[in-house]
Amino acid sequence: MSRAAQGHLAMLVFSFLIAGSFSLGTRIANDAGPVAINAMRFMIAGLVIGIAALSTTGLKREHFRAPWRFVVLGGVFALYFVLMLEALKTIDPVSASAVFTLTPILTAGFGYLILRQITTPRMALGLSIGGIGALWVIFRADWADFIALDIQRGEIIYFIGCISHAIYTPLVRKLNRGEPPVVFTFGMLLAGIVILTGYGWPELRAIDWATLPTLFWVGLLYLAIFASAATFVLLQFATLRIPSAKVMAYTYLSPSWVILWEVALGGDVPPPMILIGIGLTIIALLILLRDEEAPKVAVAET
Repeated sequence: MSRAAQGHLAMLVFSFLIAGSFSLGTRIANDAGPVAINAMRFMIAGLVIGIAALSTTGLKREHFRAPWRFVVLGGVFALYFVLMLEALKTIDPVSASAVFTLTPILTAGFGYLILRQITTPRMALGLSIGGIGALWVIFRADWADFIALDIQRGEIIYFIGCISHAIYTPLVRKLNRGEPPVVFTFGMLLAGIVILTGYGWPELRAIDWATLPTLFWVGLLYLAIFASAATFVLLQFATLRIPSAKVMAYTYLSPSWVILWEVALGGDVPPPMILIGIGLTIIALLILLRDEEAPKVAVAET
């Protein structure tokens, strides 16, 4: 298998694992507060990434110069995850994944503002088609809802979270000073743990963790290990083998994967009209995958 094929396979797995976080996140979002859940998620993911860092590059004092950088990144990324779980209390996974497909557009915008990265015409076309597909799903294929801007509260909350996610990606490139990716991510997670634990300590103490259902612990471990630690490894693996534009394109597979997750978990299949929006996101994926010579655009990482 060629290096490029390896990269594409890694991103297929990446997009599948990310989609699972919407379906499983919906099922545990009401079992505990979003801050408490993400504090535990960051702790578990930090443990996994910390072990990976120690066994590969090691953790050295010079890796943690200017610790304020990790505080900024940890705070921004923690905000995304908290708002995501807050939104999943009230919206279905397919709608949430459709909102997530707006992240590449936002990332391209912040990539220009922060790093002066340029989006090519072909990429702009792909992003626009993907955005239309996302709006089609968000407004439930109802033109009247679109005219009236009838957006659910959860979708607004998650969109704000996606703005935070979009800011995070170019900030990583801006603030990295040559630290190994696994070490840099560990520093971000460590800062996120401190922020989430400090802010959510009363919530963490008030929860009777022993009485939470098994599904909660399955979902939490999935979010921490597969939707956080594993996807980070896959993303780093892919970015070394395929162009950034192609990596970013796989975001548009999220709604399609979520539908399969929902069917597997006994959820409902979206109405046929919603599938038109899903189809537009797949077209956007194909357009972006053909963009061989696009300049690097910041990649949304989950």
